[in-house]
Amino acid sequence: MHEYSIAYDIFMTAKKAAEDNLATQVKKVCVGFGEMTLINPEQVAFLFETMCEDDPIFKGCKLESSTVPVKATCKCGYEGNERFVCPKCGAMPEIVEGREVMVTNIEIEVDE
Repeated sequence: MHEYSIAYDIFMTAKKAAEDNLATQVKKVCVGFGEMTLINPEQVAFLFETMCEDDPIFKGCKLESSTVPVKATCKCGYEGNERFVCPKCGAMPEIVEGREVMVTNIEIEVDE
């Protein structure tokens, strides 16, 4: 179940950012899931929010997910979203976006 390890990594990334910025509360963590990751964002959100229940700084924190579309390039000059066969030359394009899981934003509160 790799969703658990992904949820844990997201949680620890947010926790480190919160500690580094002296946060009193983490409100929301935004994550981009590439179309080709084969990850279930709803399962990751459930696991992440379960982890948050045990940490007072994360009480009520939500995971907001978005989909990162596939972006591919080919040595012939093609750029687009074709994953398997370049429509210009028939070669295999290189996927440059759409396989990542990336924390894009962390919303925190700090005491001033």
